Amino acid sequence: MTHLPRITADQRRARLVRRHLLTTAARVEGAHEVADALIGLHATDPATVFLAAAARMRAPTPDAIDQSLYEGPAGVPVLERIRCMRRTMFVVPARLAPAVLSATAQNTDRLRTEGMAKLNQALGWDERYYAAVRRDTLAALADRGAATAAQLAADVPALREQLVVFPGKSYESRQRAGSTVLGVLAAEGHIRRARPTGSWTSAQFRWTPARPLPAVPVAEARATLARHYLAAYGPATADDVKWWTGWNLTDTRKAIAATGAQAVELDEGTGYLLPEDLEDLEELEDLDGPGPVARHASGAVLLPGLDPTPMGWRHRDWYLEPAHTAALFDRNGNIGPTVWWDGRIIGAWAQHSDGHINHHLLTDAPAAARAAVDEEIGRLTEFLSTTPVTPAYRTPLERRLASAAPD
Repeated sequence: MTHLPRITADQRRARLVRRHLLTTAARVEGAHEVADALIGLHATDPATVFLAAAARMRAPTPDAIDQSLYEGPAGVPVLERIRCMRRTMFVVPARLAPAVLSATAQNTDRLRTEGMAKLNQALGWDERYYAAVRRDTLAALADRGAATAAQLAADVPALREQLVVFPGKSYESRQRAGSTVLGVLAAEGHIRRARPTGSWTSAQFRWTPARPLPAVPVAEARATLARHYLAAYGPATADDVKWWTGWNLTDTRKAIAATGAQAVELDEGTGYLLPEDLEDLEELEDLDGPGPVARHASGAVLLPGLDPTPMGWRHRDWYLEPAHTAALFDRNGNIGPTVWWDGRIIGAWAQHSDGHINHHLLTDAPAAARAAVDEEIGRLTEFLSTTPVTPAYRTPLERRLASAAPD
């Protein structure tokens, strides 16, 4: 009987700390380097992009991160904001954007179909009418160069039509048709979000025509994305890859096989790791000597809600105590701001209305960890300056800390 190489939770955390830039020594200069390390930064909440990058940069400033997002050499951004994995908005390295978009195109097709069905049911739009609205919207955006959703709605009256979403539910609300149309156009890669109208925390974005991305064959794109995911997040199970990408199980297995990944044994079952990374992890086998605890520098870091690290796996027990899940996640599975020490979540943080950062540790931590967390709070306070930040998705512990008296 063939025995698979076993990777322990300690080894995974040691690798996580290095690959996800979670120590002072691992920090980088620019936001594009952070996105490279993590494949992409969740961008549903605009503040997440800035806070996730700042936590991993040596000397972060909002202006420097803004330049990576919207400028770059010769005016070409080094980061692209696209709707991709699980139909979620991400900021990804520009060089990876074509493969990422192609690899998740099945979600784009489904989003378009669902969007058209919603508009048909609520407003009676047929395919011909939708196509005309789509064409007029792109023409209006091309004329303006950049525009908010409200400005486009002024040019294309159909975008102002309102539909009821979640009818009959306690959270029933009304939504403009433009929200669906623009969402689909963004997922298709025709338009992209440009600078917001307010500060870097604002969700009021301008839209601009997107730079066309080269088409990549789907199988090749999926293999590329799976390889990058395993390089950044491996070892991981097929269930982790499936959940993170939004693929079905068959496509997930094919993509993993195309990477040449090695099967390994994890606490939760069979995982996969790139062969070159297996050699790296084998150096960390001796936990009593120069193993992962001794070899990597200890580090604390404050990560924002929806940060890609805690959202990177379906199975999280190796870095998060299951008993703490209810306090740190909302009902839809979105994580709030977290406090980390040595590759493990040990608490949460929130910004009080007076600008003070409150935090709460969910587990015992050594004095070195507490001192390091205090230092990170000072660093985050300096980065935020006078900017108020409230996560788009509130969690029970974050809400309590945001309203509690300062620590």
